[in-house]
Amino acid sequence: MNRSRLPLALVVLALLATAYPAAADRWVLLGEKHVTDRVERDTIVVTATRGDFEAIQVRVKRAAVRFVDVKVIYGNGSTDDLAIRDVIPAGGESRVIDLKGGDRVLHRVDFVYEAKSLGRRGALVQVWGRR
Repeated sequence: MNRSRLPLALVVLALLATAYPAAADRWVLLGEKHVTDRVERDTIVVTATRGDFEAIQVRVKRAAVRFVDVKVIYGNGSTDDLAIRDVIPAGGESRVIDLKGGDRVLHRVDFVYEAKSLGRRGALVQVWGRR
């Protein structure tokens, strides 16, 4: 490469590195459920083919949801009780929740919510995982 082009190439590489997040910062939709005021408990199953994740986030669409309990069940059978005991508004999301033990294979996410908080229309609850 021509010496005069080397600084320009380095600048371009630096810009590209900051423009595209690292693989660890990629979010993947693990599953979603339409929840209504008729049921107070649901499960989102995550297949092992999805791989390992280091963090999850719960996102809510259409209507606010008051969560009572959220549990992550890992592929090896161990569980984590997540401290999401709050209202997530429509269009809102939980904090990013780091999974204990680093990258983990998820089996399912169980959640209990206050059905009265949903109204007739219901909400869409999504679980996202970060690699």
